[in-house]
Amino acid sequence: MRKPRQPDPDVHESDYRVPAAIGTLAWTAALVLLLAMDEGLPESEQWWIGVCLTGIALGVFGFLYIPRLLRSRGEGPEQTGDTEGTGAGTGGAAHRAPRDTTAGTGEDTAPGRP
Repeated sequence: MRKPRQPDPDVHESDYRVPAAIGTLAWTAALVLLLAMDEGLPESEQWWIGVCLTGIALGVFGFLYIPRLLRSRGEGPEQTGDTEGTGAGTGGAAHRAPRDTTAGTGEDTAPGRP
């Protein structure tokens, strides 16, 4: 027999921009270090400069995109004009599959099965 499911833990919200900023600063420091080495960096290791530039670009993108992503996830029925919570104003959420109302009854609900 299965154990009853424990309740989900509370979501700990934090500012996700902090790790993005720290990572971007770390890549920037690494780039400055590599550029300061100038002649000491072998030709076969020049690709690390591109890695640092990519890390900085992705960090800046993440730093700017995270607030927009969190705002879009926070949209609820009250912001879209959908007062009944039917999903009609959520841009595609109304096309969800119907809920399985026979769960736990032992009936097979897979499509195409007799």
